[in-house]
Amino acid sequence: MLAIDVVTLFPEVIAQYLAASIPARAAAAGLVQYRLVQLRDFTHDRHATVDDYPYGGGAGMVLKPEPFFEAVDSLRPTGPVVLLSARGRPFTHDDAVRFSLGERLTLLCGHYKDVDQRVADHLATDELSIGDFVLSGGEPAALCLIDAVVRLLPGALGDHESASSDSHYEGLLSPPSYTRPPEYQGMAVPEVLRSGNHAEIAAWREAEAERLTKERRPDLWDKYLTRDDKTLPLI
Repeated sequence: MLAIDVVTLFPEVIAQYLAASIPARAAAAGLVQYRLVQLRDFTHDRHATVDDYPYGGGAGMVLKPEPFFEAVDSLRPTGPVVLLSARGRPFTHDDAVRFSLGERLTLLCGHYKDVDQRVADHLATDELSIGDFVLSGGEPAALCLIDAVVRLLPGALGDHESASSDSHYEGLLSPPSYTRPPEYQGMAVPEVLRSGNHAEIAAWREAEAERLTKERRPDLWDKYLTRDDKTLPLI
């Protein structure tokens, strides 16, 4: 079982999503266990103050280090401690795989202007971002990370192929998907997908995966071409 701890000012935001869909089913199946920790529980003044003005001046408030250190100390984590931050390096599929293979994962959600740098430097093992944009808090980013990790746990999805044919699993974007009806408002499903010829379907999907990756993510395409272990997507 993977244990995921989330330190946050808004546990109710996290809880609602974890109670639905794949994260909830994975928990019910005993594949993952969630623990939500309220950051304010680790303050020591009557106002439960978690933030203060930044040294050096400037706009916005900064989350204090003490509550984070005390919260993590109470959890005694044995695995990665991840600070969700717009300053972090991009979260990738490889990170999701790494976390899914562990036994424990702790996520730290910031809020307001920033988190005291000592949290990043001396508490977190990873500082990760989910994109080149800024969120009001780390909770949406934490949910993205949790979802990406949990769906990789064996048994979380109906079958492993559902995950193994996703974008990024083998370094490429996934090919387009179609379902019934075969034609809708003049828009038809590609004939090859209705042909029943599995070899031609596999070739079409391979070609589409390569085409989309070249067009939309040339960075991924260049990385894929230099991989020593590159394989075709599972289709």
